[in-house]
Amino acid sequence: MRNTRTGAGICLAVGLLALATPAAVAADPAGEQTIHISPRSASPGSLVTVSTRACGKETYGKGTSEAAGAFHLFEGERKGVLVGEFEVPDDAKPGTDTVTVKCPPRIQMTDTYRIADRTPSGGVAAGFSVPVNHGAQLAAGSVLLAGAAAGAVFRMRRRAASARD
Repeated sequence: MRNTRTGAGICLAVGLLALATPAAVAADPAGEQTIHISPRSASPGSLVTVSTRACGKETYGKGTSEAAGAFHLFEGERKGVLVGEFEVPDDAKPGTDTVTVKCPPRIQMTDTYRIADRTPSGGVAAGFSVPVNHGAQLAAGSVLLAGAAAGAVFRMRRRAASARD
């Protein structure tokens, strides 16, 4: 009896999912009224690509990024897909940026992407170079190393003494 209820619950959940899926597909049949922004999270100085199929047979579209300004979309490698690029300004603040794409005659779409904090640049101090101004760290490390060596010697002498007895 318990298995019957569990099975009925699973069937009900699967049925609800099956009914919800066609409604989601019907709202945007081919994904044509959307713009795709890549990457979804970009740091200042990086290149952002915007593409869409919403312009139909048009071979040109205009885009605007609140952070980067205007850019153009031209027909890409696939027929019916317009592609444009812009660079996130170096002084862009972290947060979201709104991108708007317009195609003739009256098609306009808007989407957002995230502007991330600036990516780190330069090398990381990994201990493979000559230390600069690390006198206190070297002294503390030397003391810890000497203490560990003294403890190891003391332990070996103690074991040797107990083995003789």
